[in-house]
Amino acid sequence: MSAKKVNIAVAGATGAVGNQMIACLEERNFPVNQIKFLASHRSLGRELKFNNEQIAVEELGEDSFKGIDIAIFSAGGGPSKKFAPCAAADGCVVVDNSSAWRMDAEVPLVVPEVNAGAIARYTQKGIIANPNCSTIQMVVPIWAIHQRYKITRIVVSTYQAVSGTGQKAIEELDNQTRAIIAGEKCEHNVYPHQIAFNCLPHIDVFLENGYTKEEMKMVHETRKIMEDDTIRVTATTVRVPVFYGHSESVNIETQEHASAVEIKALLNETDGVRVVDDPVADIYPMAIDAAGQDDILVGRIRDDESISNGINLWVTADNIRKGAATNAVQIAERLAKDYL
Repeated sequence: MSAKKVNIAVAGATGAVGNQMIACLEERNFPVNQIKFLASHRSLGRELKFNNEQIAVEELGEDSFKGIDIAIFSAGGGPSKKFAPCAAADGCVVVDNSSAWRMDAEVPLVVPEVNAGAIARYTQKGIIANPNCSTIQMVVPIWAIHQRYKITRIVVSTYQAVSGTGQKAIEELDNQTRAIIAGEKCEHNVYPHQIAFNCLPHIDVFLENGYTKEEMKMVHETRKIMEDDTIRVTATTVRVPVFYGHSESVNIETQEHASAVEIKALLNETDGVRVVDDPVADIYPMAIDAAGQDDILVGRIRDDESISNGINLWVTADNIRKGAATNAVQIAERLAKDYL
């Protein structure tokens, strides 16, 4: 079945992820009939370009979705909670990039390379959730491994770019770097400490168990996407002075034995994954290579010599593209092709 042309809205269109969503829709030749850009009141008067046409930004409101088939949200949790049900009530399917709906039992949490079949459950609330960026880039390669070798435990440490926080964080890193090089005072407002030339083991708020909310997102979202609550997952998430591209050290333990050679061969055949792994030639995944790409780069694939059935991976991806915008657009593509 070919995709029908649809009326689509982008909510939060003027933000970093919203801008990338618009770019992805254009790059991937999404079957657009009409498109609407939505944002807060302060963005009124702005125009955004789509397919060589300048389109005025409209204010996001309860009545914004009449006649819209799909709305891709990147407007934050509060607006998503408020306006996604309004969109669904008007017969629009929402693909939401915030954390507002991810763990709702009636809302599918989807990474198309992993659980595209879950999209069919959108009819329960009219909403599909886009996972956390760090979760998306991890589950695509490990899902292929899980299907063949059954993963029993995951230990992940992330090294996350400031763009995951937003435009103000990008500007703060830029300003701090310039100030330090110039020997000037370094100020911080977005993060609790200086981020330039530093690493902060602190993403989102700390919870009672000592983990951050970002760390627990990775635990709960991984299990929901992979539909397996028996997988033991523990995470440490770290903000690093990188503009774009998250990196992750992923250690997995499997039920069936798999060698690094077998894992590399498997990932070479996995959709959405590009193996970049020739350490002798200093070739391995780096954030600067992942930036601007939709592929998830995997390398440093090696046996964990401390346990019988363990594998180590190094994974990088563009957190604004595959970690957010591209994944949402891929979901919208499946909706347009198979469900609308």
